[in-house]
Amino acid sequence: MKSCILLLFLGIVLLHTVSAATNTLQYFYTATSGIDNFPEFVTMGIVNGHQIDHYDSITKRAIQKAEWISGAVDPDYWKTNTQIYAGTETVFVNNINVAKSRFNQTG
Repeated sequence: MKSCILLLFLGIVLLHTVSAATNTLQYFYTATSGIDNFPEFVTMGIVNGHQIDHYDSITKRAIQKAEWISGAVDPDYWKTNTQIYAGTETVFVNNINVAKSRFNQTG
C-alpha cells in the first residue's frame, strides 16, 4: 500500500513539472527603393528570436543562418524557400512601384 501511494505521489509531482514549450516563428519582409548598394528586397526568418535564414534581391537565394536548422528541414527546403522569396520579392517591388506612382514619387 505504501509503495502504491508513493508511486501515485511521484506521478503527480512529475505531471506538474512537465510543460509544453512555446516557440515563435516570424518572417520579416522589407522592400526599399533608391538606396545605393542596398538590396531592394530583404527577408529573414526568425525562430525564438534567432535568425534562421536570409534572402535578398542581390544574392537571390535563401541562405541558412542557424546551424541546427539543417537537421530540422528536408533537403529541398532552401530551394523551395528561394522560390517563395523570389515570388514575394516580385510582389513587394511591384507594390513599391505602384505606391511611388500613386504618390507622384520618382525615387
